[in-house]
Amino acid sequence: MLATIMQALADYLLPMCRISGMLMIMAGLGARTVPVRIKMALVAVLTLLIMPVIPPVAKPDLFSFAMVLEVMLQVMIGFAMGFISLMFITTFVLAGQLLATQTGLAFASMADPASGVSVPAIGQFYLILATLLFFVFNGHLIMIQMLVFSFTTLPINGQWWDVSSYWTIIEFGGWMFATALAIALAPIIAMLVINLSFGIMTRAAPQLNIFSIGFPVTMLGGLLILWLTLDTFLFHYDKQWQHAIDYSCRLIGC
Repeated sequence: MLATIMQALADYLLPMCRISGMLMIMAGLGARTVPVRIKMALVAVLTLLIMPVIPPVAKPDLFSFAMVLEVMLQVMIGFAMGFISLMFITTFVLAGQLLATQTGLAFASMADPASGVSVPAIGQFYLILATLLFFVFNGHLIMIQMLVFSFTTLPINGQWWDVSSYWTIIEFGGWMFATALAIALAPIIAMLVINLSFGIMTRAAPQLNIFSIGFPVTMLGGLLILWLTLDTFLFHYDKQWQHAIDYSCRLIGC
């Protein structure tokens, strides 16, 4: 009787640790604006739905030090999967910060609901747009599907996770900065041309007060360039999402 209870608790609690680790930081669902009760309810419901399709835990001993290490491992695996999706969303926040800095729009800042820090309004706009696309294209369902598949490739069998898998997260971080720069590259070059033209005007007519009109023109030009380059947002989103899926698959060994 006791062995049956221990087996049932292990089959429920250990998958719940991995699921809670992912939902704690995953894009969209892991934001600070999502109430903790809703996150806990999602973890409990997902665990009940996933339990029948995953293999049972072998030789569970809930009162051993090995079980403590196993809980830490499951939380770490879920945290790593959710962190990749978070870096995917952060890509567009970083692109918005680069664009806001170059256009002089960095003064308008808002609180980021995902991290709680103050970010430029353009970065917040990119964050909202990327989050909406994440849910529209069923990104949360794909993450849950990969989480279920991870119990097959990384079963709960007491074996420690390969340390080389952490390098996958670092490699995807390189793609995060590269994609953010690619998104903001065209606006940055356009703003460089505008600033260069102001510099030429200053040298040609020093008596003109270029700085009094240069700042508002730069801001208006930045908004115009943002509008003209917005059609490329979906292209960069699709490419970065494919990279996120590929690196998530490499992370769990599929």
